[in-house]
Amino acid sequence: MLSFSSTRESTSIQINFGIKSAKGKVAGMTKEKTQLKEFLEAIGVLQWVLSFLFLGLACYILMVYLMFTSLWPLSTLYFIWLVIDWQTPETGSRRTGFVRKWRVWEHFKDFFPIKLVKTAELNPNKNYIFGSHPHGIMCAGAFACFSTEGCGFAEAYPGVRPTLAILAGLFRIPLFREYIMSAGLCPVSKPSLARLLSKSGKGNAVVIVIGGAAESLASSPGVNTVVVKDRKGFVRVALEFGADLVPVYSFGENELFKQVILSEGSLGRRFQDLFKKIMGFAPCLFIGERFALLPYRTPITTVVGSPISVPKRVLPTEDEVDHYHRLYMEALSKLFHEHKVKCGLSENHELRII
Repeated sequence: MLSFSSTRESTSIQINFGIKSAKGKVAGMTKEKTQLKEFLEAIGVLQWVLSFLFLGLACYILMVYLMFTSLWPLSTLYFIWLVIDWQTPETGSRRTGFVRKWRVWEHFKDFFPIKLVKTAELNPNKNYIFGSHPHGIMCAGAFACFSTEGCGFAEAYPGVRPTLAILAGLFRIPLFREYIMSAGLCPVSKPSLARLLSKSGKGNAVVIVIGGAAESLASSPGVNTVVVKDRKGFVRVALEFGADLVPVYSFGENELFKQVILSEGSLGRRFQDLFKKIMGFAPCLFIGERFALLPYRTPITTVVGSPISVPKRVLPTEDEVDHYHRLYMEALSKLFHEHKVKCGLSENHELRII
């Protein structure tokens, strides 16, 4: 939701043993899913979608409701705690392996399925900024690979700890903030990024969905559009802290939902842009395969590219920012074209960078 290609053969980390339909192929062998397994997968994805869309609002309503019941002291005490703990998302962390290892994330990953592909080693003695593309409607690939242990990131990159950076406003929602902090998410803000890249040791990988809300509005099946040409803030941060840049592309992300794309200048699009400007995220008009909300069972392949070495510059110049931004876009395009055919796209499919 945030709204923020080596001639060598890539080493593929096949993590997912899920299947696209009830009868799928697993490592070349046919395996039939039980009805219970399919049901658990659907429930795992449905709870994630509902949490994405409604959990924050539900938490607000619950806290206000409690204020008008005999349990009002609980709500009052929590709001006092909220004031005291206000800066924790940016200055600290309450990341727990317990939430990241929930069994539900295995079912979530198997539903599509989602797999992680490794193309290069990452030195655990360095810090990184991963640029994740595309946003899609709900960033399923980035969430599964970097905010849960379901896709095996720790085994693929030992010593490197990923942290998905999301909209800062979500960490102001009572109760909901505790949930997302426990999953290891952080605000996509300068103080938060600075802490992770300078005060938390080495081996940190901050994952930023570069295109953000603007990219979500371009999400549509068969379309691969990324918003990055005018987004240079992440490159500047990488230079300031000497963090290497790593392009990431999730093939299949845009296939999960069908979206009504409103034309530029239309009343509906102007409303979406205004809402995005005020709230930080865009109200997309989308529909899934079942019950409107359940996404299509389309495989997602999240490919992590090779790191781009970035020097440390306390005060990077505009020329330096432009140089590494250009290198990043070239690496992203190269990553896309090297893997598109293996991920189900045609040879002539293009990546549109705007």
